[in-house]
Amino acid sequence: MYLADEHRYEKMPIRRAGNTGFQLPAISFGMWHSFGENANYGDTRDIILKAFDAGIFSFDLAANYGPGSYEAERLFGEVLERELKPYRDELVISSKAGFHMWPGPYGQMSSRKALMASLNRSLQTMGLDYVDIFYSHRFDPETSPEETAVALDDIVRQGKALYVGISNYTAPQAEAMIKIFKDLRTPFVIDQVSYNMLNQTANDDGLFDLLKQNNAGAIAYGPLSEGLLTDKYLNGIPADVDIHWSNQFVLDNGRDKMLQKLQALNKIAQSRGQKLSHMALAWLLHNPVITSVITGASKPEHLIENVKAVQNLAFDEEQLQAIDKILKA
Repeated sequence: MYLADEHRYEKMPIRRAGNTGFQLPAISFGMWHSFGENANYGDTRDIILKAFDAGIFSFDLAANYGPGSYEAERLFGEVLERELKPYRDELVISSKAGFHMWPGPYGQMSSRKALMASLNRSLQTMGLDYVDIFYSHRFDPETSPEETAVALDDIVRQGKALYVGISNYTAPQAEAMIKIFKDLRTPFVIDQVSYNMLNQTANDDGLFDLLKQNNAGAIAYGPLSEGLLTDKYLNGIPADVDIHWSNQFVLDNGRDKMLQKLQALNKIAQSRGQKLSHMALAWLLHNPVITSVITGASKPEHLIENVKAVQNLAFDEEQLQAIDKILKA
């Protein structure tokens, strides 16, 4: 029988979304990749329990994670039932709906029916009565913000989610949703965005200022830009490197220029006694609007490596200016 490390909450900083009661570990565990129908239960169990022992109590899922609809949620539900059920009240479990889930018009986007049907499937798959946070996974240009916001509000009122969030919304799109949430008194607490050193779109378009003004937080996915911000490409970036759609523009100026940036950033990381990946995660957490960063891992050792970032989160002004100069070059 699994017994969690009794010192787990001493290992990981906990951060608050605005002035809400919603709190997350500095690092959350995301199950976007590597947890599909071919994933091994034993390996999945090991990495989830290692995460919890390391102080990570936030598990980020979605209907389309796996790969394969609801596959990651199925695996997580099995681990929850067999090992983590006694700790349910400590866990923050999230789900999302919006990207492809099943055939037909209600198998994607953020209509009332799509959101509610997807969440019902997620709850059944994971064996849950509720999720801690439920997101509209992407803005739906064909559905009014009112319909999406009211559906999320009703989900909370039905007891199927404690909080709501949005993901992949621009600042103007988020602003429209937040206004409705305020009118409805919906517990909107967080916006999940693609954000890293190389992709600062969310900050540049004013999204973080908007969240700060409305006492909400942001949770950053893709914090290492699909591996660019690790040791992996310091000697060269191959032509077939796989970049997430939200980060593809970072290579617009060519791989050689990006390589120079990565090598210069790595020198600063070394001066801090960190790997580039550790510094990249710490840099994100330097922003108080960032409540947590989501990292994935296919092996426990990858997870433990990412957790090392919280050992040095402090930056002096000289380091921040040097990093900014490199990123803007």
